[in-house]
Amino acid sequence: MLNAVSICLTRRLQWAIGLLVIGLLVGCGGDSNRASPAIAQTPDNRSVSVAQRWNEVVLESIRKDRVRPPVQARNLFHIAAASYDAWAIYTPPNSTQSLPDTYLLGKNRHDFSCSLPQRPALTDAQPAREEAISYATYQLIKHRYRESPGYAHTLALAEGLMRELGYDPAYDSVDLNPLTPAALGNYIARCYIDYGLQDGSNEAGSHANRYYQPGNQPIAPFLPGNPTIGDVDRWQPITLDVFVDQGGNVISNGAASFVGAEWGNTLPFALQDRDLQRYERAGNPYAVYLDPGQPPSLKDTDPANYQWSFALVAKWSAHLDPADGVMIDISPASLGNAAELPRLFGDHRYFYDEHSGGASEQGYRLNPKTGAPYAPQWVPRGDYTRVLAEFWADGPSSETPPGHWFKIFNGISQDARLAKRFRGQGQSLGSLEWDVKGYFALGGAMHDAAIAAWGVKGWYDYVRPISAIRAMADLGQSSDSTRNNYHPQGIPLDPGFIEIVEFGDLLSGNRNQHVGKIKLRAWRGPTAISDPASDTAGVGWVLAENWFPYQRPSFVSPPFGGYVSGHSTFSRAAAEVLTAFTGDAYFPGGLGEFPVRRNEYLVFEEGPSVDLTLQWATYRDAADQCSLSRIWGGIHPPMDDMPGRLMGEVIGVRAVDVAERFFVGSAD
Repeated sequence: MLNAVSICLTRRLQWAIGLLVIGLLVGCGGDSNRASPAIAQTPDNRSVSVAQRWNEVVLESIRKDRVRPPVQARNLFHIAAASYDAWAIYTPPNSTQSLPDTYLLGKNRHDFSCSLPQRPALTDAQPAREEAISYATYQLIKHRYRESPGYAHTLALAEGLMRELGYDPAYDSVDLNPLTPAALGNYIARCYIDYGLQDGSNEAGSHANRYYQPGNQPIAPFLPGNPTIGDVDRWQPITLDVFVDQGGNVISNGAASFVGAEWGNTLPFALQDRDLQRYERAGNPYAVYLDPGQPPSLKDTDPANYQWSFALVAKWSAHLDPADGVMIDISPASLGNAAELPRLFGDHRYFYDEHSGGASEQGYRLNPKTGAPYAPQWVPRGDYTRVLAEFWADGPSSETPPGHWFKIFNGISQDARLAKRFRGQGQSLGSLEWDVKGYFALGGAMHDAAIAAWGVKGWYDYVRPISAIRAMADLGQSSDSTRNNYHPQGIPLDPGFIEIVEFGDLLSGNRNQHVGKIKLRAWRGPTAISDPASDTAGVGWVLAENWFPYQRPSFVSPPFGGYVSGHSTFSRAAAEVLTAFTGDAYFPGGLGEFPVRRNEYLVFEEGPSVDLTLQWATYRDAADQCSLSRIWGGIHPPMDDMPGRLMGEVIGVRAVDVAERFFVGSAD
């Protein structure tokens, strides 16, 4: 019988898709359900709950789907909320706990009604919950992934798990007379399907943009420079002969469209009307929650913040060489415990280390769980930065950033050192209750993070480094007004990182045609790699007009605007959820780890050159590391990162607060 959790993957493939396992100990059991034993005879003590097993199927469904982070965040939330409703409605009425509020079942939510004629009568709550959750999730998976390129694989996993659990996947009745768990699960799924068709996400149109139009002609990154850009502040599509998204899906002969440009119009979970600003462009509406304001512009009277931020991305590209002799301690003894996050663009230069990389982090003197110092871990900086860029990129064949944080949640939930107490207080929860409530809070945060981040992305429509760095370099340099190549909007020079090609330079060309152009000390790019299984591009001086992010040549940069960083928003929101939900800022035991084997991890070049282990003391440390990885990967400048972190912090805290009101029955 097919087991949806035990999906057979080679270890190398697990590493390549960024599959995070933190202390996964499947043998630990949960405490019994807190309800009255006279009603809930079956205890909630499965070592791996039915909800988690279904979540693993959802994550595998995402890996086989097209990569659309906001769409997947919505799917994760709706499936989590449907499972929560199926769990909550079967709470015994004479339980020692208060009756929780459902989210959609039996409610009118955002002017959508999902009526429930009567509350189900109970004889044994736990089996009913598991059955209703299974049918609700199964039906939603079938509906939401029916157009996925990997739907056959997804359907086989879902049907296999249904049969393994003893349920009939062919049963699809929504008749609630009699009110059986299977029919109720199907009915809950039907409510969420209908709700999703009117939630502003344009599901009926496959979530395509209805009116957004890009402000620039595409850039062809394998041709020099950026001659097609018209507006240096706006997003620019990328045209490739073959574009492969982060799910491994091929898009041929053209530029990928902006994914989710109008996503701010989607109905949220915990975001409020007071968070919302409404804008119009060309007469079309853009909804922006938690608006961080206009990002720096190269057309400003003083474009220094724009120039510094994008130039930093180019400089950090010089950190991707494992052979440069630079060794760093990547343990929590040196990394993590970041300084207060800056709120002004001009203050970013005091937070990020412009030349050595990283940010204002002081690490930890001791592991608070063991009382012992964290053991140092010295590795080549170029290995650490490359592994970070690959691990947190969530590609190829990944569960996307929101799904990645569900994997992290699953890992800590299976760690025997974790006390499953909501906010770290009260009675210990059984595995199903813990997972259902955790997914509900985390899913709500990921859903709101997508709405907020993509609302900003769609409205501000901001440029990516591949476009900005090349465009500035095409104009010239902005540091020396006595040189012929001076331009006030050019890229700022920095000896050792950003310089001018002079006569006699190896890059000057056989006819000195490149003299006066800008060169960068950076990753040498995909053209320096013939065989990804054995070649390493390394770092050297390259013409700025040929600069590449540290990405696959068939991907180059995500198909949506940069400001704000979705990774930063998702990750900080998730870190706040895990911190609040567990009642502890630290990973179980004070240390989360992900081991990486030498030459068995990187996908588009060989590496890393040594064994290493990614480590984090706290959930926020992991989120901050994710944010920095996007700068080293050439995908985001600091001005994309920091506002995303600040937005995510608000979103995560609020999602847990709102979820708690449902848990205790005070939401409505």
